[in-house]
Amino acid sequence: MADKGYVQVYTGNGKGKTTAAIGLAIRALGAGKRVLLLQFMKSKVYSEHNILPQISPDLHLETLGKPFFVAKEGSLTAEELAKWGSEVVVFPPGKPPADYVTVAVQGIARAKEAVSNGKYDLVILDEINVAMFFELVSWQQVEDVINSKLENVELVLTGRGASPDLIERADLVTEMREIKHYYQQGVAARLGIEN
Repeated sequence: MADKGYVQVYTGNGKGKTTAAIGLAIRALGAGKRVLLLQFMKSKVYSEHNILPQISPDLHLETLGKPFFVAKEGSLTAEELAKWGSEVVVFPPGKPPADYVTVAVQGIARAKEAVSNGKYDLVILDEINVAMFFELVSWQQVEDVINSKLENVELVLTGRGASPDLIERADLVTEMREIKHYYQQGVAARLGIEN
């Protein structure tokens, strides 16, 4: 009989949510498990894309982002907007870019298939909480993924701002809390550390 799979959430404003999920993926691979890492809100500019596909044929990495970030109107300072320039698309609350919504909804369909088709033991929905915050997907869509999960599939959902509904539904919730961060001293994201 297969082990029971649980729903885990890694959230909070601190660094390490994706890193923890990748660590869990590596541990699962070491135990002979099959892993799918679906990255919402990210493009293929992160260093893990250079190595993860080489680790094991049982690790499948799929990226569902666009080559730009999205932000709700009023959520970024003028300095942040100037820094990101054309790499960020600002949208009015409740009206996210349609092309980004399409990609995210396709990701939800992929996630639902992955948790229910028996091909994976561990499914990670990286940054899904952020996709919910930006209204690219709804809690109902995410809940539908959870409800579709086979009993033995472990499901991990990451990203800051996990909804109260998700926290209530999850079996395990870990909050990464920022106490101190070198970003506050002007240190930019570093290759191989933050991206």
